[in-house]
Amino acid sequence: MKPISSTRRGRIDGRLAAAVVLPVLAFPAFAETNVEIYGIIDAGLLYQSRTDPDGKSKTSMETSGLRQSILGFKGDRDLGRGLEGFFNLEIHYDTNNGRFHGTGDAEGTGTPFFRRQANLGLKGDWGSVTLGRQYGPALLAHIGTEPRAFKEQFSNLYAWAYNQYQATAGAPGTDRNTNNDVGIFFSNAIQYRNTVGPFSFGVLWSAGGQSGSTQKNSAWALGGTYTGPVILSASYQVIKDEQTANDNVRHGGLGIAVPFGDFTFKANYLNARNNHSNGLNVSNVNAIGVGVDWKWRPDNTATLAYYDNKDRLNSGDHTRNIVISNDFALRKDTTLYVQTAFVDADSAATIKTSIVAAGIPSVGHRSTLLNAGINFTF
Repeated sequence: MKPISSTRRGRIDGRLAAAVVLPVLAFPAFAETNVEIYGIIDAGLLYQSRTDPDGKSKTSMETSGLRQSILGFKGDRDLGRGLEGFFNLEIHYDTNNGRFHGTGDAEGTGTPFFRRQANLGLKGDWGSVTLGRQYGPALLAHIGTEPRAFKEQFSNLYAWAYNQYQATAGAPGTDRNTNNDVGIFFSNAIQYRNTVGPFSFGVLWSAGGQSGSTQKNSAWALGGTYTGPVILSASYQVIKDEQTANDNVRHGGLGIAVPFGDFTFKANYLNARNNHSNGLNVSNVNAIGVGVDWKWRPDNTATLAYYDNKDRLNSGDHTRNIVISNDFALRKDTTLYVQTAFVDADSAATIKTSIVAAGIPSVGHRSTLLNAGINFTF
């Protein structure tokens, strides 16, 4: 072996030094990526005065009375040129048993690990573009005008979800869309969002992924919110069948919220039309909610809400609901809540007119539900 000359040795030493130093110099670039772990843990007890089919009362431990229990990871990264990259990963689980929460995805597609979000995107002064599984803009538009802000129990979150479940969650060859999960989460989606003055909006499209068609299995949604002296909201979304490209779901909404001192008055209207894949209209549900928030102490907010949900094609599918609640903020990240719902369900009431997470408590009867729990965020 030839001896290494001093000149060559210098070149080699320089390369070794560069190999060691360059990763160290590159490390601050990684430090510019901000990553956050966050979550919600929510659990409580639920008493129900009547149950189907025997009409007896029931007491159970329930997850997510106020907000869903989640574990999430999010991050952002400065890319220069006025651009910022970001990502979101969000798991949905049940606190009472530690299991993954159920999914409204089409039959046979499995339970997603990151049910609520699995996406990345870019944002700048021009707005943001998000790619992947994500929240649709329609539901987001109405959070400030829905009487109970779409709380996980006793709100029209369920009229929203259940009216976009049955027409899209079937097995292959039936009514089905594999990009939709209860009209709230959308897979294979691209969404543009922006805020211009007091107006914020989003537009989303889910690619169908079907050969020879851009319409089959696709979905699109839009929603906007005006935040000024009053809050106004509007939305519309369409979910198309996997095989026929029929509009299996057409869903729209309007809302208003009016602050007045310690009170905020709210009204929200939702309409959902469900069709079979052959175009036959099977339901047309109007979901009307009105309510008022009263911040009677700095750490206490009471809410009174009334929901009247009815399927215009099936007169017996009708519920009337009164909800009374109070949220006590022990601190910003810890809330004790108590909420009562009085449900009057007609003789053919279904989940499509329900405000209760588990569906109609007792078909054809009046029932009372009381839920108390704790919500912890981190």
